[in-house]
Amino acid sequence: MKMYYDVIGDIHGCNETLSELLCKLGYKQQQGVFYRPDRKVIFLGDFIDRGPGQREVLNIVRPMIDNGLAYSVMGNHEFNAIAYATKDRDGKECLREHSQKNYMQHGAFLEAYENDTSAYIEAINWFKTLPLWLDLGEIRVIHACWDVDYIGKLAGPRLTDELLIKASTKGTWEYVAVETLLKGKEIALPEGIEFKDKDGNTRKEMRIRWWDKVTTYKDAFLGPEHVRTHIPDDKIEGDHLIDYSHDEPPLFLGHYWLAGNPVPFSQNIACTDYSVGKPGGKLVAYRWDGEQVLSKDKFVWVERIE
Repeated sequence: MKMYYDVIGDIHGCNETLSELLCKLGYKQQQGVFYRPDRKVIFLGDFIDRGPGQREVLNIVRPMIDNGLAYSVMGNHEFNAIAYATKDRDGKECLREHSQKNYMQHGAFLEAYENDTSAYIEAINWFKTLPLWLDLGEIRVIHACWDVDYIGKLAGPRLTDELLIKASTKGTWEYVAVETLLKGKEIALPEGIEFKDKDGNTRKEMRIRWWDKVTTYKDAFLGPEHVRTHIPDDKIEGDHLIDYSHDEPPLFLGHYWLAGNPVPFSQNIACTDYSVGKPGGKLVAYRWDGEQVLSKDKFVWVERIE
């Protein structure tokens, strides 16, 4: 039987919103696990941080994935959680610094497990089982950027202990590769240009529409629309694009914290992250039924339950 998929974007601890979306998509609970015999869910990662139901989200998604009723890729928040919990080669410091900034981003997850160390370790070990990408033949799935060169250079989609260390070490190609796949392609802004991101951090780089044949910073910018006014209309110097042709399989992304009503990025690329982690956001799925050309009519969503 041909399998079709419901591709669900970043959940960020919003368990009640996830349950509502799964019900809207026609999934029913069977022995406590959401299930639909004719379809599978594909999650785009970023299950954790921000929202009120950190453990509750994992209680929904883990049984689906572990029982073969859903697939998932790793998000940058799962990668960060693994690095935050893992010591470096010397066993002295963790691979992700325990700074105030990092704690603020990751605190909701840590606080949910602060009195249950064994469950915390189990969750981290489960995150390690998530692949960095999925190529299912008819469709492809990755959290942020399908960079075919880095995908080809890595030994496979699984995060090994060695790759974790190298990908957490600035200056290695593995660091750049995993950053690109899980956080998107970035370029430096012109000298003197900066903006504040959604968490209030000053950014001198910007994420770009890496698949789009655009030539100026403003046109290439990928992020909150209110920031676009701070982005210059100057021509970009150097190579900033990744080729993903229209005859390649449909590609689904998360990560980009979009707003408004969902529409595809291109005829065969769609993002389903519409900021459910903040008030007023929505949790979005794309119902893929075998089509090569993606349609705005195939998005399904629910508003965030506060």
